[in-house]
Amino acid sequence: MAEERLSFKEMCARFDVTPRTLRYYEYIELLAPLKEGRNRFYGPREVARMTLILRGRRFGFSLEEIRQWLMLYSARGTHEQYQVWIELADRRLAGLERQRSELDVTIADLRALRDRTAESLKP
Repeated sequence: MAEERLSFKEMCARFDVTPRTLRYYEYIELLAPLKEGRNRFYGPREVARMTLILRGRRFGFSLEEIRQWLMLYSARGTHEQYQVWIELADRRLAGLERQRSELDVTIADLRALRDRTAESLKP
């Protein structure tokens, strides 16, 4: 079975990213497509990495955190990569929990102020 290869345009379409984003990810060495002349082709490795990059961004990780985490696989293997992933995820989860608590307080404060203001308008 032939290895799937996506063109630059197909990669942008598959992941719904702009050409600028894809070029930037290459520039900061998150992706390393095969280059044939002026064309770039993305194989399964790059597709998997892009999936992880976008998932990491959705979870709020910085591109540098993602880059370092992806580099671990090459340098130390899956086990070490998973260990670091758990540490990163724990830190991010703690931050999200703090944000949720802060949002709950802000929502309650705003709701109370709105209710008091609405009450003051009643005859």
